[in-house]
Amino acid sequence: MPEIRTAAPIKLSVSGVGKTFHRRDGSLAVLEDISFEVRAGEFFVIVGPSGCGKTTFLRIVQGLDRPSTGTILLSDKPLTGPGPDRGFVFQHDSLFPWRTVLQNVTFGPELKRKPRSEFEPYARDIISLVGLKGFEGHYPHELSGGMRQRVNLARAFAVDPDILLMDEPFASLDALTREAMQQELIRIVAETGKTVLFITHQIDEAVLLADRIAVLSARPGRLMRTIDVDLPHPRSLGIKRTPRFQGFVEEVWNLIAESHGLEQDMQN
Repeated sequence: MPEIRTAAPIKLSVSGVGKTFHRRDGSLAVLEDISFEVRAGEFFVIVGPSGCGKTTFLRIVQGLDRPSTGTILLSDKPLTGPGPDRGFVFQHDSLFPWRTVLQNVTFGPELKRKPRSEFEPYARDIISLVGLKGFEGHYPHELSGGMRQRVNLARAFAVDPDILLMDEPFASLDALTREAMQQELIRIVAETGKTVLFITHQIDEAVLLADRIAVLSARPGRLMRTIDVDLPHPRSLGIKRTPRFQGFVEEVWNLIAESHGLEQDMQN
């Protein structure tokens, strides 16, 4: 009999989420009626124009902010604040300059007050996984920008989160280093099977990394469409030159252009 594959369980469920900031000069609606689901092991990317509420949404999932409307469930449990079930990777590495690579990576497990004998071997494995074996004793100022961001990744993985939240983590890197880190992230996620919620404004980055892409409109951010990126895995940078890849880029670009009232055809 043929093998029957069942869909992975829902890891993140977002239902009717909106966010409005109330200020002295009035209210500002940033997000409106966002709903989608992310399955376990899925690489889910949110893309949209600047100011559409992408980072605000990620802060809500992280537990640093609360939605004005709607609900979010992580592993079937409502989010009530920050927690170790979410690993977060910022745009900038945000490493502690007085701690070595190993000490930065073990910071999260230390907060859980686990015995060092339990978490240090795993931390060393993660450091090796991100390509920094041999640099455990180095300090952040001794590393390049790409290496520091690898430490940032390792620190997020070290707490073994249910979901990894990434807010444009490669935005501050030069073009070549950014592409190298994209390839490294693809490899690491494939090896660990982690669920990822990734924010970017670069359309080609979204298409390269994503299993699915949620396209948000201009502010207030609304979900315009969710696109299944059924490109084969593993993906190398060469896939960017294929017509199928460019077709996905154009589809996303046209949706964003539509939300701005711009000409939709990239060729014109």
